[in-house]
Amino acid sequence: MSRQTDIFYKEIKMSPQKPTGLLRIIKAAGYSFAGFKAAWSHEAAFRQELMGLAVVIPLGLFLGQNGIERAVLISSPMIVILTELINSAIEAVVDRIGPERHLLAKRAKDLGSAAVFVSIVIVIIVWVLVLI
Repeated sequence: MSRQTDIFYKEIKMSPQKPTGLLRIIKAAGYSFAGFKAAWSHEAAFRQELMGLAVVIPLGLFLGQNGIERAVLISSPMIVILTELINSAIEAVVDRIGPERHLLAKRAKDLGSAAVFVSIVIVIIVWVLVLI
C-alpha cells in the first residue's frame, strides 16, 4: 500500500464509531424530527400541504370503500409531503452554496418544483380514479 492509503486507513480507524442498533434508530428519529421542525419553520409550502393532508386523510378514510382504496387515498397525498421535503432540501443546499444566480442552481430548484407538481398531479389522478 502507498503512504497515502496508509494515512487514509489510519484516519478511518481513528474516527469515532457510528452508533448501531437502537441508538442509531433513536438518533435517526431525532434527525427526522429536526427535519420536520425545519420544514415547518422555514417552508410555507410545507405548512400548506400539511394542512391539506389534515383534510384529505379523514376524507380518504371516509370515502374509501375498502382497505386498499383507503390506503391509496391516504398515501398519495403523503407523496406530496415527501416530495416537498426533498425539494426543500435541494433548495437549502443550493441557497447554501451562494446567493448569486446560476443556471445550474435554477435548474436544480426548477426540477425540485416540477417534482412537487408531478406529485400533486398523481394525487389528483388517484383520487379521481378511485372515487369515480
